[in-house]
Amino acid sequence: MVLAHLFFFPFFGFGTLMYFLPSIVALARSKRDLLAIFLLNLFLGWSVIGWIVALVWAAKSDVPAAARYYQ
Repeated sequence: MVLAHLFFFPFFGFGTLMYFLPSIVALARSKRDLLAIFLLNLFLGWSVIGWIVALVWAAKSDVPAAARYYQ
């Protein structure tokens, strides 16, 4: 019984880490849209497409605020 608990927690922790990887990347990069990326990851991360969109959005560079108004 104890052996099952020792194997369960590392896999559960790794799965949770991988599921929230886009949110972790966004947090590490201090993204402007951190909350939106987290919500997308939380609600649509179970689908592969939602997870990939959140990861790409988190990894993408932010456009500077001044440049957004002049485009």
